[in-house]
Parts: sequence; structure tokens; C-alpha cells
Amino acid sequence: MKHLDLFSGIGGFALAARWAGIETVGFCEIEEFPRKVLQKNFPGIPIHNDIRELDGREYEGIDIITGGYPCQPFSRAGKQAGQKDDRHLWPEMFRVVKQARPSWIVCENVTDHEYMGLDEVLANLEGDGYATRPIIIPAGALQRNHARERLWIVAHNERTGAKLEEHPDSRQAPDAPQEPQRTVVSQRDRESSSEGLESSDLLLNGETFSVAGQSEPVFMGGPHGIPDRMDRRRGLGNAIVPQVAYQILKAVKYCEDYQER
Repeated sequence: MKHLDLFSGIGGFALAARWAGIETVGFCEIEEFPRKVLQKNFPGIPIHNDIRELDGREYEGIDIITGGYPCQPFSRAGKQAGQKDDRHLWPEMFRVVKQARPSWIVCENVTDHEYMGLDEVLANLEGDGYATRPIIIPAGALQRNHARERLWIVAHNERTGAKLEEHPDSRQAPDAPQEPQRTVVSQRDRESSSEGLESSDLLLNGETFSVAGQSEPVFMGGPHGIPDRMDRRRGLGNAIVPQVAYQILKAVKYCEDYQER
């Protein structure tokens, strides 16, 4: 499977894709510091600068597109201006989706998105032939030592590939948006969530931090100071939790592999 990563940040989705055996073939990231991280950790993969200039037809027929589009329009930490916020870039991601026609789409955002903007996203995708499933998964469900609840949206075009599991909510009309499910993960799932994952997979400005096992990134660094300290903190703060994305992408790949048998 091949993967296009939008709003890539420091590469959390690409790292999860690597764990799941999915090949990342393109990034799109506008910030300079995360682009340097991507270049270091994923050499040779093209990085597009601005989603507003990305032509999705370059990736027509790709298997999966991921994206953690900006949360500021929906987050209670901001003004919650929604569509009036100039950082409201879901329409640009949807434009790329319509041009590329991927089989699968995985999105990540803050849980406040459930109450602002989610209806638009689901209506857009379902109106374009995708079955959708919003779900809230906290990082703590997978042995992370912080809660970090996030809203994940999994969408699948039923005209190609394996189908999402049939569910009464999965065929609702666009004007009847779904209630995001909240996931409860068993202790056994927590213990196995990081099996087979490589730790210390990401490098930030030449320094590694662990993204698997029990370790967590150190935000403040040592007393000697860290170059690009604010950039590092912003990059880590905006990053997705790759362990959660891995569980989703692993399930997507299983569906595709099963269909090919």
C-alpha cells in the first residue's frame, strides 16, 4: 500500500505507516522545522510546501491519504471561528481527496471538532461516496502516560477494496452526522500495542526521542539548553500519537490484504 501524508508535522503518520508496512510516497508540510525533521528521518520522499498548491492528481489512485488538518478553527483554546478561521484547511484536504481518489482516508483532530466542523467533514466525504467512522481514542488507551484524547475519522470508498464493517450508523445521510464512538481498550491490548515497534525512531535536530515502549519525549531538555527549543516543543505538541495511528493503519492494511486473498 502507498500513502500520502498531508499536514505531516514531524512524521507521526509516516512512522505509524512504516510500522504497519505501508509505504509513504509524499508529504505536505508548510513549516520549516518539521520539514527538516522529515528530510532527516524519511530521506528521498518528496515534500510539498503548501496544501493549497498541491495537485492531488499527482497521486491519483493512491491507497491511503492521512492528515491532521489544523485544529485551531475548532479548539476551545482558540476563538472557535470555524469556517471563518483562515486556518480552516479541511476544504483543501477534501479537494486533494477528490482529485486523488484514495481508497482510504484517516484524519486526526481535537475532540472539540465533534461539536464544530465534524458535520461538514462527514457530509463532504459521504457525499463523495465514502463510508465514514468517527471515533475518539485517547493516548492513554495505548500505555501513553498522558490522556491526549483525539478524534479520528476513518473513511473508505466502497467502490474499491475491502469494505468497512457494516454498522447501522455507517450509511447515514450527510444531514444525519454520526456520534463519534469512544474507544475502551483492554489491558491486553494496551500491553500488546507497542509490540514490534521500533523505539527512538524520530530524530529532532540531531537528538533522538523514544516513541515506543514506556519513554516519552522530554520537552524542556537539559539545563544546557537545546537549539531550536521552541520549534521542538511546537513540533512535539502538534504531533499525533503514532501508536494510535499504527493501530488504525494496521487494521486498514489487514482489510486490504484480506481482500487480495
